[in-house]
Amino acid sequence: QIPTASIQMLAARWLSSFSRLREGAIRRMSSAGSDSVNVTFVDKSGKEIPAAGKVGESVLEVAHRHGVDLEGACESSLACSTCHVYVAEPFYNKLPPASEGEEDMLDLAAALKENSRLGCQIILTPELEGLTVTLPPITRNFYVDGHVPKPH
Repeated sequence: QIPTASIQMLAARWLSSFSRLREGAIRRMSSAGSDSVNVTFVDKSGKEIPAAGKVGESVLEVAHRHGVDLEGACESSLACSTCHVYVAEPFYNKLPPASEGEEDMLDLAAALKENSRLGCQIILTPELEGLTVTLPPITRNFYVDGHVPKPH
């Protein structure tokens, strides 16, 4: 049997994730046609990959659209840390504080740093123009069956 407290915690995390996803969808719909935000991804080899996202999109969505090797195993449901990135200093302080759920998942991330965030939780705003995020040298994926999620 699963303890009631665990069920309540999982339900709260799911509701929080669902709300964030819904809010992101609403922002994307309301910002259709608005300015794009330039993002630079730095991969594990140090190669810079320029990309453009729309205001309201997550860094993970932009990475998937541009073929950046940022996994996102839980498909933005805030249940893993495979979209863990390092945010460049000028931009880190422009982000809203990490939620408790994000903090919990970051605790599971490999190679954690003070500027670590989850790409699925970084929502692009005009203030993030020129954002640079670096992929960590390793990620921890709890899938054991070789599952590779497909971007939506």
